[in-house]
Amino acid sequence: MSDQSPYEKLGVSEDASFDEIQDVRNRLLEQHSGDTKLLEMIEVAYDAILMERLRMRQEGRIKVPERIRFPERLVQAVPKENPAPRQHSPAWLQNILDKPTLSDIFLPGAWFLGLSAISVFYQAGGDAILQLALVVGGAVSIFFLNRKEAKFGRSVLFTLLGLVIGLIAGGLMANLALPSIQQFFSLTENQFSTVITFVLMWLISSFLK
Repeated sequence: MSDQSPYEKLGVSEDASFDEIQDVRNRLLEQHSGDTKLLEMIEVAYDAILMERLRMRQEGRIKVPERIRFPERLVQAVPKENPAPRQHSPAWLQNILDKPTLSDIFLPGAWFLGLSAISVFYQAGGDAILQLALVVGGAVSIFFLNRKEAKFGRSVLFTLLGLVIGLIAGGLMANLALPSIQQFFSLTENQFSTVITFVLMWLISSFLK
């Protein structure tokens, strides 16, 4: 077998195309996958044919296929993945969070700012004016929430939660904040809690839906 030409070793004719030679070589490698010596002989014969074809091309005797001259063209560019945007928050949170417009922020803000000012500066009315301001604030919160999604029950629920949480949080925060505030401004615990509640209601009516 050592006297055979590389073409004879692969079993192809000398005028075979590169595709034919490559197909035969691949088929022989599969057929003799367990015979190391034979596999080496197949690769050596294939390499010899390749070198001969390149030499003949340099001499202008044949045209080497572009897949030999430019093998990098065979490598297809890996398409860039377009990953879906990652969700940074749970689905239930995305269902209640809103992307407010400027009017969704400033209109409720103006109402709650005015109610906060009445609660703080109109002290003659005492707790009665605070209760009235909270009622009006609850109505404002329900109105702006219901305007977004037309879900009245949901708007009432969020408003009531904001009212309860705001009053509780305001009472807890008053013990810590009031001593410092009262050095500069006269403010009762109920007034402080009411203002904190209005801030929370503003956040709910502006940023929830």
